[in-house]
Amino acid sequence: MVRAHGFRIVIVLALILAALPVAAWPGSEARHFKADPHMTKNHKIVIAHRGASGYLPEHTLPAYAMAYALGADYIEPDLVMTADHRLICLHDIHLESTTDVESQFPARKRADGRWYAADFTLDEIQQLNVTERTKPDGTRVFPDRFKADAQGFKVPTFDAVVEMVQSLNRESGRDVGIYPETKAPEFHDDEGLPIERTLLDRLAAYGYAGRDAKVYIQSFGFDNLREMREQMGSDLPMIQLISDAPAYDELVTPAGLATIAEYADGIGPDKQRIADTHGGLVQLAHARGLKVHPYTFRADQLPAGTRRLEDELRRYYFEYGVDGLFTDFTDIAVEVIHPGYRPRLYPR
Repeated sequence: MVRAHGFRIVIVLALILAALPVAAWPGSEARHFKADPHMTKNHKIVIAHRGASGYLPEHTLPAYAMAYALGADYIEPDLVMTADHRLICLHDIHLESTTDVESQFPARKRADGRWYAADFTLDEIQQLNVTERTKPDGTRVFPDRFKADAQGFKVPTFDAVVEMVQSLNRESGRDVGIYPETKAPEFHDDEGLPIERTLLDRLAAYGYAGRDAKVYIQSFGFDNLREMREQMGSDLPMIQLISDAPAYDELVTPAGLATIAEYADGIGPDKQRIADTHGGLVQLAHARGLKVHPYTFRADQLPAGTRRLEDELRRYYFEYGVDGLFTDFTDIAVEVIHPGYRPRLYPR
């Protein structure tokens, strides 16, 4: 009972914080938000990786709401499709790592022993409870993160996230963007699920259009961004994700970056690729007009020799010169590029 009560308090607090206009927070005299010099003196951005996933279960409305409250410039929902062609926010095409699908639908796994979102309708997906991410053996990926049993967390639709962000923008006067990723585009093609076309249609329905739209579409796919740009005619900003796998090595060469510049606006490389080149990859990308948004920065998963996340973030933002980055800890990144402006939760 005590744990459940504490869980409800955390969720209510996250939603209340997210709903408050920024200038109405303690210490501010104004009732409505006005641009603050701390937030406008540089153009580096903070991308809330799966929401405020360092504090609340990833890809849930409370996690997105908390990330908004902590000052994110962009909220990142990963997207997969349901059997009835609805976009939902989920990091994987599988369900068992972050939901209780095994107990609710034990007979719905495929021959490989996994539960696929593509086999479920939206109504079925919304029956599931979302939990902190677990490994195949059931142990937690991040043992020290949110410890509640997670009753009440649900898988949100993409529409719900967009509507929440846009509503909070209207309330606060801020202009927070969205940064959706199309997950496993080849898988969705094989399943007959039109994830790219559906995403573009939903973005258009919510008014995202043109080169200045407050959105970045990202993908690890080798072809689907070009398909959206050239075959579907989208001029929305796009980011080519680049993992540390050898299959992506050609993309970080001068020729590879030049090719990316033909259809995308930037790259989202694994951060180790930047560290390995001592920032050289950033310079190569910038020389071809590409933005650089590396991933993923975590206070509870630091590289060897780094004591605090702040130190790592400063190195990437100011020494290597990245334009933005993906982090599970929005508050720490905001504090680094906008000192003194936002609260933080992670202990110093």
